Amino acid sequence: MKVTVLVGGVGGARFLQGVRELLGHTPFPEVLASGRAPADHEVTAIVNVGDDAWMHGVRICPDLDTCMYTLGDGIDTERGWGRRGETWHAKEELAAYGADPDWFGLGDRDLATHLIRTQMLDAGYRLSDVTAALCRRWDPGVRLLPATDDRHETHVVVTKDEDEKVAIHFQEWWVRHRAQIPTHGFAQVGSDDAKAAPGVLDAIAEADIVLLAPSNPVVSVGAILSVPGIRGALRTTAAPVVGISPIIGTSPLRGMADECLSVIGVETSPEGVGRHYGARSGNGILDGWLIAQGDTADIPGVTVASVPLLMSNPETTAQMVRDACDLVGVAHG
Repeated sequence: MKVTVLVGGVGGARFLQGVRELLGHTPFPEVLASGRAPADHEVTAIVNVGDDAWMHGVRICPDLDTCMYTLGDGIDTERGWGRRGETWHAKEELAAYGADPDWFGLGDRDLATHLIRTQMLDAGYRLSDVTAALCRRWDPGVRLLPATDDRHETHVVVTKDEDEKVAIHFQEWWVRHRAQIPTHGFAQVGSDDAKAAPGVLDAIAEADIVLLAPSNPVVSVGAILSVPGIRGALRTTAAPVVGISPIIGTSPLRGMADECLSVIGVETSPEGVGRHYGARSGNGILDGWLIAQGDTADIPGVTVASVPLLMSNPETTAQMVRDACDLVGVAHG
């Protein structure tokens, strides 16, 4: 069975734990060469890179790293991001020098990952190749692919200083301002020249099922969909496409999806997000849509089911994956 999942950061990483719990851990090629039998299933995660940024001379890929650390058992489970046992000496020293930005939490352990990534990028390696190399250490058990190797940063149009509209990087809007400044829209810088990373379109075309994790529909899944070619691949794949609502009732499962949805004029509800994605029988991308028990959603052309959606542990999340497969008649492990 081949499963392809579109994911963002914390919520996407936890959803991948459930997929892996259900379908098993796919070891790296080196492990296969040593005689270990390959897994019966193949899981590919197409990961948002819209949050990526250059800071203090290093390339930071928050969603890729959150997925890698979570699946590799190195994540700080209390925060949901960053390394367990992190220290902050480099951040403190940078602040002492007055280096900007001083609002981004760059941990010492995490910095090592960014340094290796930056060195490899400077040497000419593609981000997808760098990600594979980093995953050799963490052995996440799924294939992590950046949505694109090209620049595709999410920027946010905001009002600052006497009603002047300016575009700032998503990280500044999200981390520094906590999405609490007048906001007018989102834009992907570099999208005109971007293309899907190697393997991304094939993973969608060859899948038995494609899942949209309960990640932010605007700046995570939405950023992935804005990479040229990916939306078209979802509309033409033979695999059913099932999304999991990131909204329970009128609240996001995690993060500030409601702030993002309000900016683009979408109601913060399972129905609002489902209609935002739309049906493949129309101009959208969904065949199925899972919503939480007690919620309702009428999405023309989309099969909707209500199931438990809280990702309290990998076992309960695995049941969500089973429910997604059952919704569209795909056999699962």
